[in-house]
Amino acid sequence: MEPNRTPTPASSPVDLVITGGTIVTDQTSFKGAVAIRDGKVVAVGSDDTMPEARETFDATGLHLLPGAIDAHVHYREPGYTHKEDWRTGTAAAAMGGVTTVFEMPNTNPPTATVEALRLKQKAAEKAYVDFGLYGLLAEDNLDQLEALIEGGVAAFKCFMGNTFGNLPSPSTGAMLEGFEIIARHGLRISLHAETASIMALRQKKLMEAGRTDPLAHLASRPAVVATEAVSRAAVLAEWTGARIHILHISSGDELRPLRDAKARGVDITGETCPHYLLFDENAYTDLGPIIRVNPPVREKHHQRALWEGLKDGTIDMIATDHAPHDPEEKTREVIWRADCGFPGVETQMALMLTQVNAGSLSLTDYVRLSSTAPAKAFGLFPHKGALVPGSDADIAIVDLGRRETIRAEALHSRGKITPFEGFEVVGVPVHTLVRGRFVMRDRKLIEEATGWGLSVTRVQAMPKPEPRHVDETTAAITGGKSGQAGSSTQEAA
Repeated sequence: MEPNRTPTPASSPVDLVITGGTIVTDQTSFKGAVAIRDGKVVAVGSDDTMPEARETFDATGLHLLPGAIDAHVHYREPGYTHKEDWRTGTAAAAMGGVTTVFEMPNTNPPTATVEALRLKQKAAEKAYVDFGLYGLLAEDNLDQLEALIEGGVAAFKCFMGNTFGNLPSPSTGAMLEGFEIIARHGLRISLHAETASIMALRQKKLMEAGRTDPLAHLASRPAVVATEAVSRAAVLAEWTGARIHILHISSGDELRPLRDAKARGVDITGETCPHYLLFDENAYTDLGPIIRVNPPVREKHHQRALWEGLKDGTIDMIATDHAPHDPEEKTREVIWRADCGFPGVETQMALMLTQVNAGSLSLTDYVRLSSTAPAKAFGLFPHKGALVPGSDADIAIVDLGRRETIRAEALHSRGKITPFEGFEVVGVPVHTLVRGRFVMRDRKLIEEATGWGLSVTRVQAMPKPEPRHVDETTAAITGGKSGQAGSSTQEAA
């Protein structure tokens, strides 16, 4: 069923009309055209209903998708720009059909204070695509959370387990207090849900036993570390009314506490990544340290469970955990010295469209997972995640029949190493528009579009906060002192 056609007045030419394509939503697809003015979609309908335009673009044979929203990228600036910066990272997004990214706080300095946030906002002025910035929720910055919200963060990130940057994981007490503070404002808290103490002890004992092989990384982080962390985070969210998001779900075991929390009414969403869907434990033999990532790629039965979780709606969205490193940093022989992660924002859409072509997902499912669901979870819908009158004209125009081979040397990220090296993909974004402007056209980056990206806080509108147990928060029991330095409990998680 086609959406209502909404033509604009013929007396006022629009900026661009895209004709001849197939428009895809999270529910349906249909032949149609899109009219754009001042960066917004102003009409959707058949070609013959479109208004006069200053420019037309023929998309015959192509599909128009709402641009992908990647809720999980690391752009390394400030502090680690030999790995990536905002220009190269968002160029990779533009090439991958991704029109909005949410960028993580484990830079140097970490995005834990307003001063650090200002550095990140300055660095992001180079962005090709729109962006949200994560603020850090840590043990020692509870007194900064309110100021970070006022300063323009789009969400928060809490590292329950260790990852690049060696940011210490907060105690459960600090997490609870942070959830209490953020719940009052309604922003979503994304969680690296792995239990730090389990992993630290297991890695120590593996190292003492002389294990330095790639599979030792998987052995150090069994699925229980994620299952326990998801369960604990869900209980804290249920108690406080905080909205949470589980990052990079890697195991089928995590889906049980995720389903249970949803059934209890917790506002919880979850993502998985292409590498968990497309690799299994054999990757440690085939790729060695290149596949090292946190959480780890797991056994085949976990991969099968993740696909089922996507299909039944337990997993809400696809993200990438785009985490570039220099090739030397990825190929160290001792697995504990190999940096964790790899580029993903440029290859996600092509990899997943290949799965669409293989029948593993429908195209409408892919739109839901890559665009509509993240837009809804982070308060951007319908400005983003949809192609309807009034929405931002963020569009990925894809050729479902185009074949390419992934090559690290061709990636626009500085991280010129990928576990997907040599993968043949079928289905590729050939043009990307951000707010009506081409940032990638005919598979070539539009260099002049650097700096076009804007913060999503200008359109972000989360639902009304619903904090719980407000008479038992740290602020309530200390006379409004919540968030002050040293006010949280310090017990280990």
